[in-house]
Amino acid sequence: MKTARIATIDVFRAITMFLMLFVNDIPGVKQIPHWLLHADMNEDMLGFSDIIFPCFLFVMGMSVPFAIQKRQEKGETLWGTLRHIVERTVALIVMGLFTVNLGSYDGAATGLPYSRYLILLIIAFFLTWNLYPKAEGIRKHLFTGMKWLGVLLMVALFCIFEGKNGAVFAPKWWGILGLIGWTYLVTAIVFLITRIRLVWMASAWGMVVVLTILSHNGMLNLSGLPSDMTHHALGVSGAFASVLLIHLGNKEKPFKFVGTMFGLGTLMLALFFLSHPHWIISKIQATPTWLFVCCAISFAMVGILYYLTDVKNKGGWFSLIKPAGTVTLTCYIIPYLWYAVQSLVGFRYPDFLCVGLLGLCRSLLFSFVIVWIAGWLMKVNVRLKI
Repeated sequence: MKTARIATIDVFRAITMFLMLFVNDIPGVKQIPHWLLHADMNEDMLGFSDIIFPCFLFVMGMSVPFAIQKRQEKGETLWGTLRHIVERTVALIVMGLFTVNLGSYDGAATGLPYSRYLILLIIAFFLTWNLYPKAEGIRKHLFTGMKWLGVLLMVALFCIFEGKNGAVFAPKWWGILGLIGWTYLVTAIVFLITRIRLVWMASAWGMVVVLTILSHNGMLNLSGLPSDMTHHALGVSGAFASVLLIHLGNKEKPFKFVGTMFGLGTLMLALFFLSHPHWIISKIQATPTWLFVCCAISFAMVGILYYLTDVKNKGGWFSLIKPAGTVTLTCYIIPYLWYAVQSLVGFRYPDFLCVGLLGLCRSLLFSFVIVWIAGWLMKVNVRLKI
C-alpha cells in the first residue's frame, strides 16, 4: 500500500510555521502582553512564543516515518536513505551555523556591511538548495553550476567572516535550523531502527523520554550531545504519533486514534504536574516540564487536526496559510531577506505600527505576506528543498 499524504501533518506544520513567523516578528513591538513573548532563562513561565518551536520539532518528527516510507516505496536502498538523511542534516546545520553567527558579525571589520552580507548569504542558500525543475542538456548543467556557485559563495562568506570583539564563527547554540537538523537526524535514525513496529517505537519513545529526565536530573551526563535530549524527545514523540496513526488511523472510525492522542496528551500533562516541583518551565533550559506540556499540546493538536482535516475534510479552512506547510523552509528564510533590505534602505515602520494591538496586527499581516510570497515563489520554481 502506497503512503498517502496526511493532511494533519501539512496543516499542523503550516500552523506552526505561520505562528513562528509571527512570534519572530513581535519582539520589535512595544507594550504587548508579556505572555506572548519568550520567557527568560530562569523564569518559570510558558510564553506563547515558547510553544511554537517544540510543536515544530514534533510535527517535523511526524513527517519522518512517512517521508522515509515513501522513499523506500520508490525503491531507494537503505544506504540511499541514510545518505539523504545525512545530506539534509548537514544542510540544516550549515544554515543554522550561518544564521546563529550573524548576531556577532562585524561589518566594519570586513568592509562588507551586515545587510549586504546577509543578502548574499540568502542568495547562496537559494542557489545551493533550490528545488530546480528537472532538465536535460544545457539547462541541467546550468542548474548544477548555480548550485556550485551557491556553495562557493557560502565558502567565501565563511572565509571573510569576522566577529565583534574577536568572536569567531562557532556553533554556539547551533541556531534554530541547526537544532532542527540534529533532532531530525536522531529521529530518522530511531525510525530506521524501529520502523513501523509499534512496540519498538513505543519503547524507543519511552527510552528517549527517560534519558531526557535522567540527563536533567544529573544522573546521566549527555553534555557531549550537540543538542539537548529534550529536543530529540520532541522529534521522536512526533514520529511515535505517526506510527500510531499508521496503525490506528481510520477515517470511518476515527475515535480510536483521536482518543489515543488525547490519552497521550493527558499522560504528558500528568507528567508535567508531577515534574513541575523539580524543574521550572523553561524553553531556554529545555527542561522536562517544558517537554511534557508541549507534548501534551502537540498530541492534542494532532487529534483535533486529524478529525478536522483527514476525517471531515476541512483542510480548506487553512488554505490561506497552506504554503507554510509545503514550502516551510522558504517561509522561514524569506524574513531574513526582508530585514536585510529594510536595514539597507533605512525603512522603518511608523511608530503607531510598532505599539500594542496595531503592532501585533502588523506582525500578523507580515506573516500572511511572507506565506503568500513563498507560495508565489513556489509557482516560479523558487523553493528551498533539502
